[in-house]
Amino acid sequence: MKQTLRIAASIALASATLPAFAQGDVNNGRVLAYTCAGCHGVPGYKNVYPHYHVPKIGGQNYEYLIAALNAYRSGERRHPTMRAQAESYTEQEIRDISAFLSSLNTSDRK
Repeated sequence: MKQTLRIAASIALASATLPAFAQGDVNNGRVLAYTCAGCHGVPGYKNVYPHYHVPKIGGQNYEYLIAALNAYRSGERRHPTMRAQAESYTEQEIRDISAFLSSLNTSDRK
């Protein structure tokens, strides 16, 4: 009986931490997102080709960031630099970057 309770408690504790891992690691995302600041961290920055205003992404919605990076990775969204960046990340790294960027205040958008 005690063994069964111990196993059940272990499973319950392990399950309680799953959402944290599914969301991504903010600290790892902070390290990985350093390249994002090169464009997204410059106020008023406009991309040369194709020419458009580079959006601020700090504080953006977590699910949106994942969807956007996956769309760049698949080619659904067209931008050669963003596609190359997104293709270089694993699914976990995309979740980590998204977790970090979404954790920023909207006033800190990069």
